[in-house]
Amino acid sequence: SICETYFKKYPARIGFMRVDTLSLLLSMANVGAYSDVLAVDMVGGLVVGAVAERLGGTGYVCSTYLGSAPSSIDIIRMYNLNSEMTSRIFQAPLSDLCSLKTSGDAPGSIQGDEPGVVPDESFQSSLEKPSDTEVSDGNAQSTTAQPIDIEAPEPATDEHLNQGDISMPDCKGSNGNSIAPKAPRAGKAPSPERMKYWGEHGFSSLIVAAPGHEVESVVADLLPLLSYSAPFAIYHQYLQPLATCMHSLQVSKMAIGLQITEPWLREYQVLPSRSHPHMQMNAFGGYILSGIRVHKPDPLGARVQEKSSGATESMLVSL
Repeated sequence: SICETYFKKYPARIGFMRVDTLSLLLSMANVGAYSDVLAVDMVGGLVVGAVAERLGGTGYVCSTYLGSAPSSIDIIRMYNLNSEMTSRIFQAPLSDLCSLKTSGDAPGSIQGDEPGVVPDESFQSSLEKPSDTEVSDGNAQSTTAQPIDIEAPEPATDEHLNQGDISMPDCKGSNGNSIAPKAPRAGKAPSPERMKYWGEHGFSSLIVAAPGHEVESVVADLLPLLSYSAPFAIYHQYLQPLATCMHSLQVSKMAIGLQITEPWLREYQVLPSRSHPHMQMNAFGGYILSGIRVHKPDPLGARVQEKSSGATESMLVSL
């Protein structure tokens, strides 16, 4: 409803994005529960709000931006998201995310963790704290048989750690009436633990909706932040920028399954003996470039493999 309203009244604010185009972006990027979605939203927060609504309070969405000033995501307020969904929305500059490539390990190397499920920082910190009593090696076997009184915190604890908010349920005003706690604001900076996790494991999907920027250069910086086999979807109002970006990805061999899709929508009026398409419709819905990020092959390794195969063929010919 928000997308349709803006498309009819202020289409330039959302980059002339139609409602079926928005749904295709979410579907092609495989946005679902417990996903870590990286988004470049230059359409007022329409894409970030749609991703947060689909996540349903699970997973995280990071809205990155170019430069030092964050892009506006004011449309998120119209979604009427609850505090749990709002606390999952972060904003971070692209320069900070790109610095994770050199400081952390290669994205996608998940060891012992379920893909898409983010460990709780508060739970990890509680396990790293030394215990009050040290158990000797002789009593280790008897200690393991006893139940350990460690309670895993609720997901809300992770929310408060990331947002830096302190809940005060017993807060009262000067007249004695209780004051409801302020809802967390969407778009806060992520915690260092969350940034470190994204740098080690990468994001599970990418959505780009930046009509006013050069798509090719932006995607070249964003793709290394994804984990391997992560899908991505790029929206643009015109075809030529996406065609240039698609050719660049094909040459660099950073993605497979590349295709450009043109959304098509036709509304019908259904009445007795008067069923026909609407007389006034919009015939343009932009274009979407989708694909899957893969590991870029090593040119040196490819040349070595080619030489070895050539040597094998020459040996077979001589025999």
